Amino acid sequence: MTAAQIVGWGHTPFGKSDHPDTESLMAAAVADALAHAGIGATDVDGIFVGVFNNGFSRQDFQGALVAMGTEGLDHTPAVRFENACATGSAALHGAMDFIEAGRGRIALVVGAEKMTATPGAEIGDILLGASYRPEEAGVEGGFAGLFGQIAQNYFQRHGDRSEELAMIAAKNHANGMANPYAHMRKDVGVAFCNTVSDRNPRVAGPLRRTDCSLVSDGAAVLVLADADTAADMQRAIAFRARTQANDIMALSRRDVLEFRGARMAWDKARAEAGITLDDLDLVETHDCFTIAEMLEYEAMGLAEAGQGHRVIRDGVTRKDGRLPVNPSGGLKSKGHPIGATGVSMHVMAAMQLMDQAEGMQIPGAQLAGVFNMGGAAVANYVSILERVK
Repeated sequence: MTAAQIVGWGHTPFGKSDHPDTESLMAAAVADALAHAGIGATDVDGIFVGVFNNGFSRQDFQGALVAMGTEGLDHTPAVRFENACATGSAALHGAMDFIEAGRGRIALVVGAEKMTATPGAEIGDILLGASYRPEEAGVEGGFAGLFGQIAQNYFQRHGDRSEELAMIAAKNHANGMANPYAHMRKDVGVAFCNTVSDRNPRVAGPLRRTDCSLVSDGAAVLVLADADTAADMQRAIAFRARTQANDIMALSRRDVLEFRGARMAWDKARAEAGITLDDLDLVETHDCFTIAEMLEYEAMGLAEAGQGHRVIRDGVTRKDGRLPVNPSGGLKSKGHPIGATGVSMHVMAAMQLMDQAEGMQIPGAQLAGVFNMGGAAVANYVSILERVK
């Protein structure tokens, strides 16, 4: 088996895009990725597409849309993946399996979503498709309502941590100022994030607007190659580990505050990579809501259960802290076009390892972690990345 490595990438700006659909978004990011990797479309052996859709567009069969927008991919095998908010990482794992099974040398991983053209009320219902509808479809506030319940349960068990959630939001907005791809490049500060106002109303439970990630359009692409092929290319980022662990979907059948699947994925990744958290230089994690980032601190091992607030209080995850988390601004600032998110997170980490993250750069970054989850910590993916060329 030959390991798959990242050899190039492309990324559109996230936000309310002039691109009319995922076909156009994907074409733009694919063109940039092919140029970045220094290859042509005919060099690609397989296309792995992550688009959640579920009603954002009447056009489905999204795997076939990549060839519609990029000449030379007409007869290249293509397949579409969906795994809720971890859709992009699911596509990445499919591409890596393809290469490591010897089925091809070069693969495209394409993640995209067009969300902003959909009315707000419909967006909430579409995103509830990532919950267990027989029990959770009636939750007020849609998917934000689910995480509002999670935050409320956390506060009941461990105390009100609203201010610490505001600190997480402010950290990520400050980091996003330096990200040219970010949807919202604005440093809003802790005081604003911690104050309920007309500009920052409550959305669900204790969660305010600043605790919630943004509805965004965007696309991101990774070019993967087997190690032998990558050796002759301009750059190569290897996976010291890549893991997936699931948890039961229905919240009624687990203690969601454990984030057990996330914890298992992190434990497996550290063991596979032969590292501790102290070996990591940065982490890009899935802050769909600020309470998710706090729970992820605990799941990755930065704090014991109920003590995630200490991590942000002590500055551990700040850009100048012991383990910077979301130097890109995370989903909170960068945006969260569902299918693109997992791919984008890996692009951000790869840029850091190539010392090409400019204002986002963590000096001397050599080892990066990525955590992307689908649903309320149902599908959990961890990657440990390192530069090899």
